[in-house]
Amino acid sequence: MATLEQIQARLKKLQAQADALIARKAQVAVNQIRELMLKHGLTTADIEAKAKARRDAKALNGRSAIGKAKTAGAAKGKLPPKYRDPKTGATWSGHARPPVWIKNVKDRTKFLIDAAADSASTVSSVVGKAKVAAKRGAAAKKATAKKAVSKKATAAKKVTAKKAIGVKTAMKRTAAAAGKKAAVKKTAAKKAVAKKASAVKKVAAQKVAAAEAVSAS
Repeated sequence: MATLEQIQARLKKLQAQADALIARKAQVAVNQIRELMLKHGLTTADIEAKAKARRDAKALNGRSAIGKAKTAGAAKGKLPPKYRDPKTGATWSGHARPPVWIKNVKDRTKFLIDAAADSASTVSSVVGKAKVAAKRGAAAKKATAKKAVSKKATAAKKVTAKKAIGVKTAMKRTAAAAGKKAAVKKTAAKKAVAKKASAVKKVAAQKVAAAEAVSAS
């Protein structure tokens, strides 16, 4: 029968083997992750950023769902006001327990909210909002028109500048061509003068030779 020391030694050996297997598997996983990161050009910072973005998105979705649930619950449980305190502006829907300012009042008709007045107020608010929206739209249109005019002016300036550059280039080319023609003409004139001078020299030499021949005879 194995002793306690032998069992403990076996346990240590088995634990060492298990640690080695875990390390190998971890190394294989790390190598695969490195290959994928190198293949797609990723870094640990990219992975952390994406993980953080997912966590933030989940948290935001959770908060949004909670907010929507609260809003829906409040909308369902809240009734439109029916009575209003002219002194404080406090309202009461007419259901549940009445507030202090109307609790002991027998004739509550004087506290009724005037639907027509409320409707007029609503209409006025809507008209005011429409006017503000119209002003904003007009301002946006003006800004867009100014941008369009500015773009057109910039484009026209660029076209004018290009035309000016083209004219200058053409003038330079014309001047260069004229210079070349003048140089060719000068060279031709020089050659013609040289030919004439050479011919004159030949004629003079021939005359001198003839005179010398005559005097010798």
